[in-house]
Amino acid sequence: MMELDHIAVAGETLEEAGAAVEAALGVPLQAGGEHDVFFTHNRLLGLADGLYLEAIAANPAAPRPGRPRWFDLDRFSGAPRLTNWICRTRDLEGLLAHLSAGVGAPVALRRGDLRWRMAVPADGILPFDNRHPALIQWDCDIHPAARLEDRGCALRRLVVAHPDAAALRAVLAPWLRDDRLAFEAGAPALRAEIDTPHGARVLE
Repeated sequence: MMELDHIAVAGETLEEAGAAVEAALGVPLQAGGEHDVFFTHNRLLGLADGLYLEAIAANPAAPRPGRPRWFDLDRFSGAPRLTNWICRTRDLEGLLAHLSAGVGAPVALRRGDLRWRMAVPADGILPFDNRHPALIQWDCDIHPAARLEDRGCALRRLVVAHPDAAALRAVLAPWLRDDRLAFEAGAPALRAEIDTPHGARVLE
């Protein structure tokens, strides 16, 4: 089984990605950190129900990785936008055995005392034009969301749009059940409807 873990807003720079999230939601982000292997860095926002949001970008102070970056960041350009959703599981290898090989292979990662494995495609591009969720297994006792301040934000709905949205929904149906998720036919895109202290806001 899998469950929604977090959502990611990418930018050409972390400053741009973070500023876009703060402007859209009206709340400040917290410091995140740097990632090895893919040489990215992030800022974070805690959401209700154990979820969180990350603003992420390639780290210009780090070397280029020896493989394509996760979240297809090597090809990212333009304005910051919601690019990925990530689901956690307690059995990453077991779940991957039931899914397309294009979802990726487990890569061991760490940031500070956080340890996790994420399935990352060899080319960095997830199936369904990156609308398939990335899969993660936390290998530590604490989840990042537990360390984040409560900003009064909660995910109301995550809309996953794709021309083959019905097929994507069918692929995930045996493993994922979440009433906050909606799959819609259309151009590949993500839209998060988030309740904030300032009312309902939208991230796209």
